Amino acid sequence: MIIDFHTHIFEDSLAPRAVEALTAGAKGLFFPLHNMKLCDLLEKMDEAGIDKSVVQPVVTKRKQVEKVNTWAAGIVSDRISSFGGIFPNEDDWKEQIDFVCSLGLPGIKFHCEFQDFVIDSPRMLKIYDYAFEKGLIIIHHAGYDPAFTEPFRSSPKQFAHIMEELKGGVMVAAHFGGERQWEDVEKYLAGSDIYLDTSMGFGIYGKEVFTEIYKKHGADRILFATDSPWSDARKELEIFKEIPMNEEDRNKILSGNAERILGLRGGN
Repeated sequence: MIIDFHTHIFEDSLAPRAVEALTAGAKGLFFPLHNMKLCDLLEKMDEAGIDKSVVQPVVTKRKQVEKVNTWAAGIVSDRISSFGGIFPNEDDWKEQIDFVCSLGLPGIKFHCEFQDFVIDSPRMLKIYDYAFEKGLIIIHHAGYDPAFTEPFRSSPKQFAHIMEELKGGVMVAAHFGGERQWEDVEKYLAGSDIYLDTSMGFGIYGKEVFTEIYKKHGADRILFATDSPWSDARKELEIFKEIPMNEEDRNKILSGNAERILGLRGGN
């Protein structure tokens, strides 16, 4: 079984505008490989042999919270899981988290650049703590994003600070802990309790960087992910399957860890 823990789609009527805006933000460095509708994601999953994908919506305005989360809950199926989203800069963040929980969504996606917050601020620590109390998983964009300029609002050192402050709960740092920050990922995060997803991806950091961090971090907290539509799932899988590791570890990364934290039957 293969689970892609990090994908992006939009409600059909919004997808064309989202594709246009996100492509412009990528500044010619990255191009979407599908049109960011549910049907496109399912087609790409079939082409790559992916059994289940986890959609990660990003809420950029408070008024989007109810609509985005209701849509997210509505696309859930045997092949699609979806996280929810909140807009953390408003004072009603507890009510927003409660709404995500009421829909049965397993976690919250944060993007500190699009949502304009520093990941380890005291306010955000309170938000994470409440989300963990509610049993939610938290996933963060981590590191470089071509639509924004340095200094970025997240770093492996900041993620390490969060993990020191908050005990318990599942937090995932996407892009293998920090896009283009992998020396610091190895320094500050390898071997910690944080989960790393592989999104965006093996074609960028390559086999050597992955292997060094994997050896120090272990397989139990690594999640296969693509950031679809921003990378080619077939190529990502081809590269991953070439990396030497035992089959138990490979299966944990491809699906077992995701099954476990999502509460799916059969998780290792």
